[in-house]
Amino acid sequence: MRTIYLSRRSWKLTLTYLFAVSLMLCGAVLFLPEQELRPTLSEAFRSGPAESSGVSLTINVDWGEEFLPDMLATLEEEQVKATFFLTGRWASKNPELAAQIADAGHEIGNHGYSHSSPNASTQEEILDEISRTEEAILQATGVRTNLYAPPSGECEEHVLSAAEKAGYKTILWSVDTIDWQKPSAATILDRVKSKIHGGAIILAHPTAGTEEALAQMIQDLKAEGYSFVTVSENIAL
Repeated sequence: MRTIYLSRRSWKLTLTYLFAVSLMLCGAVLFLPEQELRPTLSEAFRSGPAESSGVSLTINVDWGEEFLPDMLATLEEEQVKATFFLTGRWASKNPELAAQIADAGHEIGNHGYSHSSPNASTQEEILDEISRTEEAILQATGVRTNLYAPPSGECEEHVLSAAEKAGYKTILWSVDTIDWQKPSAATILDRVKSKIHGGAIILAHPTAGTEEALAQMIQDLKAEGYSFVTVSENIAL
């Protein structure tokens, strides 16, 4: 084995070179784009592709069961499949109606168990809400859910992270009927038609106004060239 001896000057030059290389490498890491330094954050889906002609009708259910039979009849007549997000407590109290929704071929999603605030909850509490709802819906309908609509659309990062950890996609909306305020059917129609776009996710609830507006809403959007698809189809799951 051959031994190589370096002079003091050579050692200094070598150390200087190594130090300069280290600084260059550190600088490269420091100036990487933020998305390359951190894991990709969880995300929520507000719509599908803008170039699509498909739109989705979502119906969040924690009350209003008295309006659902007529709404289901309208959806069947108009040959539209919606995505219903059910709370666990509602599915537990109304298993026959929950089963009717599923048997009609509509998509079923998870809306938490008690409609409590996800933003004000811990990850463990959110996971429990999702899990209990999943079980309640499974018992009522035989469907295992994988879409999560957080109550009130609350979606701080720990909420999105909890849903992702549970194996769920978080779904919000891009067109809001605000029907929980109980506006007229005409107001609901105007809100939807003025904001509709390709890939839209329309948020509604079982209310008197929505029940009255539903058929006209579907017919008007179809006349404009839109087709109704489930949320899973819309976001291409």
